[in-house]
Amino acid sequence: MIAVGEPLLGESEETLVLEVLRSGRLVQGPMIERFESAVAEAAGTEHAIAVNSGTSALMAALAANGIGPGDEVITSPFTFVATLNAVITLGATPRFVDIGTDFNLDTTLLAEAIGPSTRAVLHVHLYGYPADMAAIEAAIDGRDIVIVEDAAQALGAVHGDRRVGSFGTACFSFYATKNVTTGEGGVVTTDDDGVAHAVRVLRNQGQRSLYDYERPGYNFRMTELQAALGVAQMERLPDIVEARRANAITLSLALDGIEGLELPDERPDRRHVFHQYTVRVTDRARLSRDALKARLDERGIGTGVYYPRPVFDHECFRGDPRIGSPQMPMTERASREVLSLPVHPLLTDEDLDLIVCSVKEALA
Repeated sequence: MIAVGEPLLGESEETLVLEVLRSGRLVQGPMIERFESAVAEAAGTEHAIAVNSGTSALMAALAANGIGPGDEVITSPFTFVATLNAVITLGATPRFVDIGTDFNLDTTLLAEAIGPSTRAVLHVHLYGYPADMAAIEAAIDGRDIVIVEDAAQALGAVHGDRRVGSFGTACFSFYATKNVTTGEGGVVTTDDDGVAHAVRVLRNQGQRSLYDYERPGYNFRMTELQAALGVAQMERLPDIVEARRANAITLSLALDGIEGLELPDERPDRRHVFHQYTVRVTDRARLSRDALKARLDERGIGTGVYYPRPVFDHECFRGDPRIGSPQMPMTERASREVLSLPVHPLLTDEDLDLIVCSVKEALA
């Protein structure tokens, strides 16, 4: 079976994990500092604060920027549920803006969505492709609104001459399926000293030092074992990104021109890191998205549907008056059409050939 995603692990990860075990220091030690330094360098920021998950990173980033009850947070309806959970757990109100053709928040709709209670734009760099940051910054220019990047899937991506993670306060995930992984883990990046301090306090039960509590907080601490994986993985980041990009180019060149199959795009000012290689199977294709998925599964090719419905379209959210019943036609269409094909660095030439031939046999 060709997995839709697979982590790239090796001797360096094993060596650093054993180093931690032999040290006897399992939390908040030197490995955390090494990992944070590597992520800050990759994101191009002054600060990187490690936490125990991408969801924790989102919550800490919003809380550190003062987001809470009564505040509206503009965000995407086409995302993993962690984005929404972070907003509503803090008592804030999500305000959804539909997506564009790049699967990211449609910036042409952003200005009209901003209201008097809007305090943050929590956009998502979906699948590893940067959102239009220039348009987002222009829409909120001069307003008391913060940018929080949900960059969970986009470590190493670039917009213009700036790296994803450097446009305000950003949140990365290092879950097992991400391009680089700590098993579970997250990081908040920022150039704002006050926000960085607040995140460090929040992750450690609100303590500025032992038993000196500055504010109510959480246990969002990352372990030294997770950080050890992260240090080794960050050394691999450039190679991982280039391998994914090379595989994406191979797929796009081979699959171009198939009726009803829309391939991922990359504009000249944005650098995609292909956390997912996501195609659209439109109504012009010979098979539906679900039929193609089933056909590929029969051939031993793993695929993913990210995501099968708008993030708010689940029973647990339908009774929440903060969410309501927003109409998001582009998101609903994408939910019917998207299919992610394997693009990870462990794919062989034979794997790529099988993926291409199987898609062509089904659709061409």
